[in-house]
Amino acid sequence: MTSIFLVVILLALAGLALYLWGRRQQRAAGLPAGRVTYSDTGAEHAVTQPLISRRYGLIGKPDYLVETTIGGRRTMIPVEVKSRRAPAAPLPGHLLQLATYCLIIEDVYGAAPPHGVLRYADRSFETPFTPDLRRAVLDAADRIRASQRAADMPRSHQERQRCAHCGYRRACGDQALTG
Repeated sequence: MTSIFLVVILLALAGLALYLWGRRQQRAAGLPAGRVTYSDTGAEHAVTQPLISRRYGLIGKPDYLVETTIGGRRTMIPVEVKSRRAPAAPLPGHLLQLATYCLIIEDVYGAAPPHGVLRYADRSFETPFTPDLRRAVLDAADRIRASQRAADMPRSHQERQRCAHCGYRRACGDQALTG
């Protein structure tokens, strides 16, 4: 009887240790507390299907979706992981990408997340999903759709590094930054 009790205690302690280790790993990865329900990072929860918002005409695959409870309400929090070191503030394009996932989640799950998380190699930013950010996503989507219908679109060559590694560099008529 004593040995059975000892085994039960050891199993309970092992389970607790595994739980605490998992929570520590989740925090170290920059993920909010909750259950990872979607992952596009090659992890065991990997999914092949993107999230699709038919209402807004948007599609995306966030790196993670974490199901959590905030204020007694179940919500999905998108997490986008970037391999680079964190800038002083999140980059505008990264914010738009994260906000796009928030808008898609609103359509797919019926409620917008209060925030999303941008995880850089050395720091995370919890970014509120504000009405201004929501409008910025919708405006950017409208501009992209308009550019797809345009006969010709001027190219931006403001980032030397991006131009140097562009897949269209050889076909580009404007070699101003890449010489």
